[in-house]
Amino acid sequence: MNVDLEVTPALAVAFAVFAASTSAILVRWSAAPSSVAAFYRVLFTTVLVAPIALTRHRAAFARLSRRDLAGATVAGVALAIHFAAWFESLSHTSVAASVTIVQVQPVFVALGAGLFLGERISRATVVGIVVAIAGAGAMSLGGAGHAALSGATVYGNSLALLGAVTVACYTLAGRSIRQRVPVFPYVTVVYGACVFTLFLLVGVQGHSYVGYPPREWLLFLGLAVGPGVFGHTVSNWVLEHLESVVVSVAWLGEPVGATLLALVLLAEVPDAITVAGGLVVIAGVAVTTLERERRGEAVD
Repeated sequence: MNVDLEVTPALAVAFAVFAASTSAILVRWSAAPSSVAAFYRVLFTTVLVAPIALTRHRAAFARLSRRDLAGATVAGVALAIHFAAWFESLSHTSVAASVTIVQVQPVFVALGAGLFLGERISRATVVGIVVAIAGAGAMSLGGAGHAALSGATVYGNSLALLGAVTVACYTLAGRSIRQRVPVFPYVTVVYGACVFTLFLLVGVQGHSYVGYPPREWLLFLGLAVGPGVFGHTVSNWVLEHLESVVVSVAWLGEPVGATLLALVLLAEVPDAITVAGGLVVIAGVAVTTLERERRGEAVD
């Protein structure tokens, strides 16, 4: 009996969110330094993406202006700091807290767009920002959900917050460029700058680039293929078939998925304050995202 499985956009976005939810688990399983894991995640993702960009969009590279190259480079450096900070945060706080706090990035995108791009921040967006930040602050009062990590929770949460700020910078830096440049050439330049920055960071920190056991290389590859390709690349495909607001809100499921995976695979049980704060964060981000999408549609 032949069974035809149709991949619908709704199924694809659910799969993408699940794939992204595995990132924190894979980082936690890795015994390598966080900057090394981040370096190889981006390097392997670049190796997978670059051939497509070079074969299908070669002309687009020639059309890149110096300004676009500079903007993409800045975005790549910001992305490198994001990965380094967020991966390291997972060594000092719970998966639930880390993934939820880093998900606050749309709030910083809204703030940055208002401060630096001249976009008007509506009252509903302000409410969403305040709610999300309050939730993140509440989460910092909770424990890490893991005895060995509880003493460093505030530090880990701060690193996750830095990860949220820098990924928002990455988003804002590439915002106008992506309107002129196809996604594959753009991300190839960004990932190139990101890889170079992380390469330097690994060297400055004195870590080895090689000599890791096969298990670590499989985890590095898993980070690239799972969250990198199946997560974000599939999400970009879904945007061609679903409204952006649906995809944006769907991504709020990532902290939930990561928390459930941590519960099952790491036996990490978040405390009541972390759960309550996480729900407040998600609510605030949802309000901010929905309002920005609504205003964007109105402008269009």
